[in-house]
Amino acid sequence: MAQMHVIAGAGNHLELPAIRKIGVSDLTDALAKGWDDFSAMPSHAIFLCLIYPLVGVFLIGLAFGYSVLPLLFPLAAGFALIGPVAAVGLYELSRRREAGLDSNWTHAFDVLRSSSLPAIGALGLLLMGIFLAWLGSAQALYQSLFGYLPPQSYTQFIHDVFTTSAGWKLIFWGNLIGFCFAVWTLVISVVSFPLLVDRDVGAAAAITTSVRAVAANPGPMAVWGLIVAALLLLGSLPAFMGLAVVMPVLGHATWHLYRKTVDATRCPEIGFRSPQDGRHHVADFPVSLFTRW
Repeated sequence: MAQMHVIAGAGNHLELPAIRKIGVSDLTDALAKGWDDFSAMPSHAIFLCLIYPLVGVFLIGLAFGYSVLPLLFPLAAGFALIGPVAAVGLYELSRRREAGLDSNWTHAFDVLRSSSLPAIGALGLLLMGIFLAWLGSAQALYQSLFGYLPPQSYTQFIHDVFTTSAGWKLIFWGNLIGFCFAVWTLVISVVSFPLLVDRDVGAAAAITTSVRAVAANPGPMAVWGLIVAALLLLGSLPAFMGLAVVMPVLGHATWHLYRKTVDATRCPEIGFRSPQDGRHHVADFPVSLFTRW
């Protein structure tokens, strides 16, 4: 029964919320609301706790020699693949502020009491698997081009990557493979985690709803992916410290993007978050308000 709840949520059968059409103006509005949430509920300290370990990975890599050099860029770029998991607390804060509830940053941990937590954990493991697959692919690609021996020095590594044909192949194919992993992650997670924070629909309905949202809005979702990539790159440039602002803003903005894209105001036999106590309950509304895949 526990496994079925992870997959199907609180309902007796799979029900999928309706998907709205959105435009680029909705994306800019979501970003503006995300910035407004961040300004009202500064949560940069939470993400500093996530960024410092990432910087630590780089320092550990430097300490252990040159064998990890080929994975430094995949590690930094792949950090975005697990970003939706790190942002679940921000979705909860935005949900509470939208409902007029106390939105102190400590409420970010209210997700730990949510009945959707197992499904959130399952999706988090899926994204972690994608992240590890990305690292494995990057390592295999490097070894196929340069062999199994690590670089002899930083200068040799930089020279090999930017001045040799194998290096250009590494840049081209590495970015193409990374792009495919990023698209895959965007499709299955763009609204799935906010939906699970808001409703106990289960992992299957959350992923399916996310796929449907992208299929219904391919252009705006592609633009959203580019916005996320550009902002993450911008935040990474000053030694990753900019991510302490960029990631919370994107997290809050993703909640508002979910609210614009998914019509989950009424969920038949699906658990919802009560504004009064923040817990999941079960609603019973007409099925006609929903569409199926």
